[in-house]
Amino acid sequence: MDLNSASTVVLQVLTQATSQDTAVLKPAEEQLKQWETQPGFYSVLLNIFTNHTLDINVRWLAVLYFKNGIDRYWRRVAPHALSEEEKSTLRAGLITNFNEPINQIATQIAVLIAKVARLDCPRQWPELIPTLIESVKVQDDLRQHRALLTFYHVTKTLASKRLAADRKLFYDLASGIYSFACSLWNHHTDTFLQQVSSGNEAAVLSSLERTLLSLKVLRKLTVNGFVEPHKNMEVMGFLHGIFERLKQFLECSRSIGTDNVCRDRLEKTIILFTKVLLDFLDQHPFSFTPLIQRSLEFSVSYVFTEVGEGVTFERFIVQCMNLIKMIVKNYAYKPSKNFEDSSPETLEAHKIKMAFFTYPTLTEICRRLVSHYFLLTEEELTMWEEDPEGFTVEETGGDSWKYSLRPCTEVLFIDIFHEYNQTLTPVLLEMMQTLQGPTNVEDMNALLIKDAVYNAVGLAAYELFDSVDFDQWFKNQLLPELQVIHNRYKPLRRRVIWLIGQWISVKFKSDLRPMLYEAICNLLQDQDLVVRIETATTLKLIFLNCSSPVDDFEFRTDQFLPYLETMFTLLFQLLQQVTECDTKMHVLHVLSCVIERVNMQIRPYVGCLVQYLPLLWKQSEEHNMLRCAILTTLIHLVQGLGADSKNLYPFLLPVIQLSTDVSQPPHVYLLEDGLELWLVTLENSPCITPELLRIFQNMSPLLELSSESLRTCFKIINGYIFLSSTEFLQTYAVGLCQSFCELLNEITTEGQVQVLKVVENALKVNPVLSPQMFQPILPCVFRGIIEGERYPVVMSTYLGVMGRVLLQNTSFFSSLLNEMAHKFNQEMDQLLGNMIEMWVDRMDNITQPERRKLSALALLSLLPSDNSVIQDKFCGIINISVEGLHDVMTEDPETGTYKDCMLMSHLEEPKVTEDEEPPTEQDKRKKMLALKDPVHTVSLQQFIYEKLKAQQELLGEQGFQSLMETVDTEIVTQLQEFLQGF
Repeated sequence: MDLNSASTVVLQVLTQATSQDTAVLKPAEEQLKQWETQPGFYSVLLNIFTNHTLDINVRWLAVLYFKNGIDRYWRRVAPHALSEEEKSTLRAGLITNFNEPINQIATQIAVLIAKVARLDCPRQWPELIPTLIESVKVQDDLRQHRALLTFYHVTKTLASKRLAADRKLFYDLASGIYSFACSLWNHHTDTFLQQVSSGNEAAVLSSLERTLLSLKVLRKLTVNGFVEPHKNMEVMGFLHGIFERLKQFLECSRSIGTDNVCRDRLEKTIILFTKVLLDFLDQHPFSFTPLIQRSLEFSVSYVFTEVGEGVTFERFIVQCMNLIKMIVKNYAYKPSKNFEDSSPETLEAHKIKMAFFTYPTLTEICRRLVSHYFLLTEEELTMWEEDPEGFTVEETGGDSWKYSLRPCTEVLFIDIFHEYNQTLTPVLLEMMQTLQGPTNVEDMNALLIKDAVYNAVGLAAYELFDSVDFDQWFKNQLLPELQVIHNRYKPLRRRVIWLIGQWISVKFKSDLRPMLYEAICNLLQDQDLVVRIETATTLKLIFLNCSSPVDDFEFRTDQFLPYLETMFTLLFQLLQQVTECDTKMHVLHVLSCVIERVNMQIRPYVGCLVQYLPLLWKQSEEHNMLRCAILTTLIHLVQGLGADSKNLYPFLLPVIQLSTDVSQPPHVYLLEDGLELWLVTLENSPCITPELLRIFQNMSPLLELSSESLRTCFKIINGYIFLSSTEFLQTYAVGLCQSFCELLNEITTEGQVQVLKVVENALKVNPVLSPQMFQPILPCVFRGIIEGERYPVVMSTYLGVMGRVLLQNTSFFSSLLNEMAHKFNQEMDQLLGNMIEMWVDRMDNITQPERRKLSALALLSLLPSDNSVIQDKFCGIINISVEGLHDVMTEDPETGTYKDCMLMSHLEEPKVTEDEEPPTEQDKRKKMLALKDPVHTVSLQQFIYEKLKAQQELLGEQGFQSLMETVDTEIVTQLQEFLQGF
């Protein structure tokens, strides 16, 4: 591409590409895409975006195309890679002038230079760093700033490389430029501090920008540029100097307004200081040891004493708390239980920590956290009134604890209390003691203090287990407080029910549950929405934390049932009242927990919810996570309703259809829950319907995904087979068989077994139709048996499939044997003999008793026979039969006779205990199937006797005896013992 002639053309097309008219825009984008691989194109782009007289939008687009081109074509091995000559020219052009007037474009140029540096610096671009260092020294403000901006992005990019050779290069770079970077930062910092008092806002902002950028460079060099940074005096000098600089910058905040650009940049710089310390502690905990004392002193003084008043701000307090937390929790600073096993570095750090965290210091931190930072603020109380749902989301951790003050203070409290619980438990107990009895509703401060202390007691529940008689406290103090209905008492009602939720899995007697359920029913009718939402949360915690049937944690349905109707009705009303997506999801989850707990006993109360869910589903079209919550609720509803869930099909089936359709964008969010809902719907369906059958059209693309959902897909396929094998197989078997054949070639051994189990179930349910439908798969099974499949679990499944065909569809087995004889170019008898021989040899691969009995029945079904091959394998057939007898026969101690333990009677009913879920419709179908299955209806003992008797009649006494002589005498003796009485 000739630069002179091309520049005009490229400029014109770039101008068209900035158009809002798609008719102009699209052809321009196509043209630019074609030019991407043309030699000289990026040189033209460089000329365009460095020409400050051109339109900003055009220059911006040129920068973006150049930047994207680096990712695609700069590497030598890339298709259509740029020539070394052009790259050399481009590198030189990029660092010729640092004079870009537009901030956004300057940033993009700095980023693209960093991208090139990642690939070429220092080997192909040794002049980059020296040029940047010289450029940041110039007196021209604009050039200096742009060079410093580029210096930062280059340093950041090089610091992020992780290969050993790249790390070594960065270490060398850091060693070479660290001294310069420190002096540069100090220079700009001192300049800023001198200018703060001048009142020249533009000059202050300019020097502060340079201070911030140079500190960003130093951060990357300090954290990533040294293997053992504590051995470098300059590094440690810089880190020790941070605390004094921080004090200076915090003091500057007094003279800088609270609402301007300077203030924003100042706070960013202060936060960056703390990030340097946090990153260094994270990456080099032992190198940080000399800084532990100073860091703790600084952070505690600014956060927990009057020193910080008037200069600290929320994000800075959060960072200081994170610093304290990381030092307290750092595993590198925790000695082993046996002190002698700890490293000297660990013991040194631990010693510094212990010396700092004295009783007075810990007490002051604990008291200040509770009485100052835990107090609900005016802003929070206003939000409670104006946006109760928004307040609830904030309170339940809408923001990460690392960045938001309230969760950060709570996490710090938990960590310090856990680490120093012996010291702090008496402090918190004393605070509790002073708050006994009711609080004057007119004294808002006293109410907020009690709220804060209760918060601390909830957070420290596990640590206070042995120190608080929670059951007595609940009855004597907390329960009466829940009954105070005054509006000003609502923070305490909400806090008390939250507190109970924290203790429910720690210490709460089962006998007290009815009293708690009564209180929850009352609170769910509270005038305040926040109290009701918090109450719902505690109810959820009761269900989630009381799952194990052990002592006080056992959930007793009989205790809960008297309150079920009231609670379910009130929760449903709450679901209708709340408007925020997050809150609706939360309340739905609580409803799901209730339904899951009481199962079928929910049936009388779900009518209103069933009518409301379609409306909520429609309203939540843009909120996929809420739809996931609806799917979860539907799963529990279907399980609770059982066969009655068929009444939900007009709503339920379209929901399943949409959620499991991979051509619909929402499937990315809904698929997992949608498949689970599909499965439970099938399991609880009393009969097939055309609509339920039609949904299976979604399955083929799902099988092609070969995703983590495959296991559930196989369960769904089995569900259809058990529900209506004939209709299902006639409609879908051809396509399903094709999908299975493709899957068997590409999935894991476990996946192959799942596919084969589907075929096995189909053969069990419908032995006449299934072999024909799955005919393309059966030769693969036959071949696997003949060739001695090496994976035992696969071989076991092969034999299970073939056993079904042989036992239950003899004519199909004969045609399959004939087909395989042609494929193997062998006689049918010879192939049959090989199969029987391999079957006998691999019998130990089969571990399931049902399959072992099936194998015996299947091979015995070949008798009586005058076929010489079968007679030749007679010994093996008898061996397997006797093994089967050992598996299934149990002795009646009264009569001394043997009975086949796998035989099932129509009279047997499944015994369900109170703790167990009632059988699903699919469980009942499986039971009915078992009553028709030869494995459960044919006595192996009698079957052997009848087959041997028929063989004897066929061959005559002498011929039969000759055949029996081929069997080991010990096996014959065992056989005779089992057949006594026949």
